[in-house]
Amino acid sequence: MSNEEPVAVYRVELDDDGSPAENSSYHRLPPPDTPYVLRFKVIAGSLASNQGVLWTNYPPEGKSFKRNEFYEHRFAGIEPECDIRITGAGAYEYYVEHSPFLQNGADVWSRSKTGFFVVDPQLKLKKPDGSSEAISLPLEGLVIESVVPKWMGKLSEWTPHLETISKSGYNMIHFVPLQYRGISNSPYSIYDQLKFDPHLFEEEDLQKSEEEQRAIVKNKVAEIETKYGALSLTDIVWNHTACNSTWLWDHPESGYNLHNSPHLIPAFELDSAILRFSAKIADPSNPLPSNITTEKELTAVMEEFRNTVFSEIKLWEFYVVDVISSLQEFRTEVEARTSYAHDLFDHNGLAKMTLKEKADTLAEAGLSGIGTHGGRHHKKVTTSTALSFMSALLDIDFTNPKNLSVDDVCEEYKKILNEVNLEFYKAYDKDVETIVKNIESRVKYIRLDEHGPKLGPITDNNPLVETYFTRLPENERTKVHPSGSLALVNNGWIWNADPLQDFAGEGSHAYLRREVIIWGDCVKLRYGKGPGDVPWLWERMKEYTIQSARLFHGFRIDNCHSTPIHLAQYLLDAAREVQPNLYVVAELFTGSEEMDIRFVSRLGINSLIREAMQAWEPRELSRLVHRHGLKPMGCMDQSSLCEDLPWTRPDGKTVPSKVTPILGSHPHALFMDCTHDNETPHQKRRAEDTLSNAGLVCMTSCAIGSVKGYDEIFPRLLNLVTEKRLYAKYEDPMSVGICSVKAKLNRLHTDMALQGYEEAHVHHENEYIMVHRQQPTTLKGYILIAHTSFYDNPNRGDIMPIKLRDTTAKVIMSVGLEVTSRSVEKSEQWLQGLPSKLVQLEEPKITRLSDSQGDFSQVEIPDHFPGGSLILLETSVDSKIPTDIEKLVKTIPDSVFGSLGWQELNIALYRCDGEEHDVTPGNGVYNIPNYGALVYCGLEGYISVLKPIVENNDLGHPFCAHLRDGHWALDYIGDRIKRHLHIFPSLTSLYEWYANRMGAVRLLPNYLVPRYFALAVMTAYEAARARAYSLMTPLIQNGDYFTRSLSLTALQVYSYVDSASLHPTKKGPSLAAGLPHFTFRHMRTWGRDVFISLRGILLVTGQYQAAKEHILSFASSLKHGMIPNLLDSLRYPRYNSRDSVWWFFQSVQDYCTLVPNGEDILKESFARRFPDGNNFVEYTSPEAYSTNVTLEDILIEILEAHANGIHYREWNAGPNLDQQMSEKGFQVDVDLDFNTGFVTGGSTYNCGTWMDKMGESAKAGTKGVPATPRDGADVEIIGLLKSSLRWVIDLHKRNKFRLSVIEIRETRFKNTVRPPRSLSLEEWNDLIQRNFEKHFYVPLDPAQDAEYAIRPDLVNRRGMYKDTYGSISPFADYQLRPNFPVAMCVAPELFDNTHAMQALNLAKDVLLGPLGMRTLDPNDWSYRPNYDNQNDSDDKMVAKGWNYHQGPEWLWCTGYFFRAYLSFKLRCDPNAAKETVFELHRMMLPHKAQLETSPWAGLAELTNLDGAICVDACQSQAWSSSTLLDLMHDIDLLRKDGRLKP
Repeated sequence: MSNEEPVAVYRVELDDDGSPAENSSYHRLPPPDTPYVLRFKVIAGSLASNQGVLWTNYPPEGKSFKRNEFYEHRFAGIEPECDIRITGAGAYEYYVEHSPFLQNGADVWSRSKTGFFVVDPQLKLKKPDGSSEAISLPLEGLVIESVVPKWMGKLSEWTPHLETISKSGYNMIHFVPLQYRGISNSPYSIYDQLKFDPHLFEEEDLQKSEEEQRAIVKNKVAEIETKYGALSLTDIVWNHTACNSTWLWDHPESGYNLHNSPHLIPAFELDSAILRFSAKIADPSNPLPSNITTEKELTAVMEEFRNTVFSEIKLWEFYVVDVISSLQEFRTEVEARTSYAHDLFDHNGLAKMTLKEKADTLAEAGLSGIGTHGGRHHKKVTTSTALSFMSALLDIDFTNPKNLSVDDVCEEYKKILNEVNLEFYKAYDKDVETIVKNIESRVKYIRLDEHGPKLGPITDNNPLVETYFTRLPENERTKVHPSGSLALVNNGWIWNADPLQDFAGEGSHAYLRREVIIWGDCVKLRYGKGPGDVPWLWERMKEYTIQSARLFHGFRIDNCHSTPIHLAQYLLDAAREVQPNLYVVAELFTGSEEMDIRFVSRLGINSLIREAMQAWEPRELSRLVHRHGLKPMGCMDQSSLCEDLPWTRPDGKTVPSKVTPILGSHPHALFMDCTHDNETPHQKRRAEDTLSNAGLVCMTSCAIGSVKGYDEIFPRLLNLVTEKRLYAKYEDPMSVGICSVKAKLNRLHTDMALQGYEEAHVHHENEYIMVHRQQPTTLKGYILIAHTSFYDNPNRGDIMPIKLRDTTAKVIMSVGLEVTSRSVEKSEQWLQGLPSKLVQLEEPKITRLSDSQGDFSQVEIPDHFPGGSLILLETSVDSKIPTDIEKLVKTIPDSVFGSLGWQELNIALYRCDGEEHDVTPGNGVYNIPNYGALVYCGLEGYISVLKPIVENNDLGHPFCAHLRDGHWALDYIGDRIKRHLHIFPSLTSLYEWYANRMGAVRLLPNYLVPRYFALAVMTAYEAARARAYSLMTPLIQNGDYFTRSLSLTALQVYSYVDSASLHPTKKGPSLAAGLPHFTFRHMRTWGRDVFISLRGILLVTGQYQAAKEHILSFASSLKHGMIPNLLDSLRYPRYNSRDSVWWFFQSVQDYCTLVPNGEDILKESFARRFPDGNNFVEYTSPEAYSTNVTLEDILIEILEAHANGIHYREWNAGPNLDQQMSEKGFQVDVDLDFNTGFVTGGSTYNCGTWMDKMGESAKAGTKGVPATPRDGADVEIIGLLKSSLRWVIDLHKRNKFRLSVIEIRETRFKNTVRPPRSLSLEEWNDLIQRNFEKHFYVPLDPAQDAEYAIRPDLVNRRGMYKDTYGSISPFADYQLRPNFPVAMCVAPELFDNTHAMQALNLAKDVLLGPLGMRTLDPNDWSYRPNYDNQNDSDDKMVAKGWNYHQGPEWLWCTGYFFRAYLSFKLRCDPNAAKETVFELHRMMLPHKAQLETSPWAGLAELTNLDGAICVDACQSQAWSSSTLLDLMHDIDLLRKDGRLKP
């Protein structure tokens, strides 16, 4: 691999169908100063993994961006991923198509929801020293000052202001629009978008061409960058134009006029009436007051308004149907006997209706104009519909009338029309109330309110309220336009409006209801749905946008929340063509982060403006400071989960990469201490707060900004329209206001961003706010302590001494702002601030102290520290702390885990409480106060808690609090390893690594301990896992995350305990059935569990020696032709299972097949625990292990014993052996049926297979009664027997197995004595082959029953395989259970392929749960799906968990079902490999989820109904994982055979 710097890879995990995950539809990505990779990942088995294709409009290198041009990226790999190399900034979309299916002969693809990612612009900041070197500035380092160019004077006069801005540490200047202003003189009311304000130019430049003037502006803007080291930003205004823009004369279609927007006609009529009413009020002869000064006068004016205006314009006519004209049209058509449709309405139905129902029916069928406004009486009933309706209603044929009274008909029609109008009149009345209320509220604000503009008397030029319309003059240029084109609606805004709704559009009544707070100097522009609707306007605004983008580095989108998204996308795309690294900011007043993200993600808005002056108290300001861009100090976010992995470049070269998972982003903030729209601190708080407010804003980790005049302590918000003075110029600008301190704070803000000071702690205490920002790697930091001044607070106020744990602090400044006057000396020429000065205050007292938690620095605020003051401290952690703690804890030498084997890794990673106590008595799992005990002592226990903490950055978690409170967990993690060194000395390196790293972590300030403890644990965890994988097979090493994680369950269950082994006197590792219940002493190792698990847990993972030891240990235990069900370290093994021995036989076969030279084990010699194979001897007896045999001998003995029949009573039978078993249950009987070849056995008193629940409830009457005896021939045993015979026959043919014929003595079967005979293995094998389908299959078609051994009266399901054959309780044979897939996997030759698929599909529909297989058909009367072993009721079916195998969903069965499903799918259709594997991965999604989320990092023994957690179950069961590992092995074989290629 290359030694290059790692490539940054940002990984996005998508939902099932490829849609963005919840709350992750938008991702903000860093600027590609160095190209990086955006990786999209889906889970194998998700819909998106099925030939999924990600489409994105991010262009390949060398191609330009086109919004609607998408490029294909196919998901590939075992863990399906696709990569996009990011080299440029912008706003991009993606979606996923997947799962092709055939429709009408063509492939149709399903499509996911759209996701969005925005790449931050690369902002290069040139140094003002003239050097060519440029700084790449992250958005968090931006410091922006807003200026109003008209207050700066001509361009030639800007120099002193630019110098001040540069000296003050601002690195970007925001200019409000520089364009030619309209009649109001507001910069945002632009007269001509393509021309600049003439006042910017010298006299001689005014005669120059537009292009030459643009060049002058361009040179000045360029000078800002080259000379002053600042970037530039301008407002872009798309929503409106000045009301006097003369280009509207030629293009009134660019606005909403009465011709293209007739729904505005009533609003225009009302607006015109208001103007006439205003003129009437202004007339001196009118008795009403024109100068409204009291609410009483306002009430009188509004009363007159209500009584006259609406009746004057007959506003209701815009709401209702014209009854008179409608009646006349109707009468005319009736008298003319006009034809009409006679079948539209039913007379009988109409006759039963009420008048309202009739009106509703007519309106629904024939009324047009609903939902919008238009001209007067624009709502109309179609006359032909009215004819049909009235004809049906009255049962009259108007074309052939008899005794027709037209007057009567019209009178009836009139009633219905009036009823139709009733709702419209109600709507009118409601709107009138709204109109009056809104006008009255507006008049009150603009003429009476203390904080309003107080406009004075009503005149022709100053009407009652602002006009909603601009009325273009009629002249030679305008007369060519259609009627109504010259009345254009003005722009404005609405409280709490839906930003996606066009409030001037057809569906809105906002202008009629007077809901718009209007900007009378601005005409609202109408863009339509695209450039084709208003081509001239789109082209003009595109030109304006491109012109601006050529000049400036960024845009502030004015009135963004009212900007149509499709328009902004179009214009920003054009801007980014000429300025690819365009910085885009906006104000959004949506009131919803979800809506903010909608705009941000689609437009590529890089920052949303947020305002500190909106805070009304210190607590709220503290919240804002905390919210905007600050990660908590010591945070554990997704970056903590990054992985170092190789990445293959497009050229095929493999290089290192650092993969960081990312979650959805929040909109980035441009946090302003004050904007040009905000009232100043002097107005809203105290002028002294200017300093403290600015300091707090500078300490945030986002873009920050201010407005020119804030630093100079301007007393009031300046009026952009009326203010004509200029910014003052100062000989020493740094001595004015807070400029000198602001300069230091601004530069500090940028430096902290460049150096990665991205973490902070914000503390609010009374009037104080403290912000501590810190660099997470070097742990250097800055603390700002601000004494806010929301009210007059000249005194110090209350604040406790500040404790800085293990931290050294140095004072940088302690300063206050003294405002010497609350007013400014009036100047007609200059804008100036309040008289003020900065005061150097006494420095805080810093004392070095210590307590029980260690050393700390105590900072005490001086006695004189008035509101508006601030202290800035520089901090560093104590010298005893390593300088690069993060690198230290994330570095782990190969030697630490490189020498560890399986058992040491088990200790490092796992071990549940019982195992730990067994080996180190008195020591168990770690208990976290207020949380609970971990499930493992090792690293996995910690990870189960830390992982969700990191994913959610949950520093408030009890574990984080515990780590901050003390070092107990740090001590435990190393001390625990130390306790194991006497048995496993190779753990010494790990112990030393823990001691070193945890020793370093304990030196940290307590707030950092959780982060670095977590990093150390995760570092060790990943290294341990990597070492474990290295000890496994290529299938695991090269497998996906699920396969690798699944393999680690083998490490959980194969381990060393002191009280259990594979030998009675020799200690060693052994396989536990499951955690936590089967882990030590006699309950640890079970024969059946071991050999169901051995293939997946030990062979698939490559633990061949462990597998061999288990095989030989159990082989040595053979007794009565059986192996133990319960091993008990071969001290007192118990032989009470009929199936264990066949699982053992299958495992030997698997070992011989999968292990290199595996068949050599057959000749392996070992000593038998019971010399004669029948009689018990104590393990301490000299007879124990006194006879040697080979594994081949044992296999032969098993076959011979079963052929001759096995009959014995368990040794030590009685309560000492089993307190629940009845006397008869201890008898074990197994026979061979010579007619079928089936091994059959068991009784109704015991349960000899894995479904082994023995009743325990005396209360319910189940004590000693097996719930599922499964006596007879069990389907899985017959499959295992057949598999064994097939295998040994093959061995015999290859001279590797000596037995070919079994000599059978006289036997008794079903009360019949059978004479001695010989039985060849091939004969036995063929016997089973001939009889299996006949005796186990239940045909789909009852007509075929005669061909099978069927009792039709017991059949509940068809197309299935019986669970048993020959049970004492015949109905039990026909119960649908999940055992038959075992036989399908081990002996597929027994099954008819078609029958097998029928049965598997039935099981899929009926038995398959989310995780496990239902152990009984839900239709069965015994089905009880929820297991509760604590149930002490008298309900027989569930008491003491009697339903253990009567419905609960067992996971190990699922693996066999999946394997069988795969096998027979391919037998039926050899070309179905790919889709079947996908289907299986999809069915395994719940298993992947459980493995990922379970604190046990394993798969449970069983679940209750539909995957519900069963608390009584083992939470990590060996066989549950094993059978899925078996499946992954099967799939891998298909991959190797090339059957899974795309």
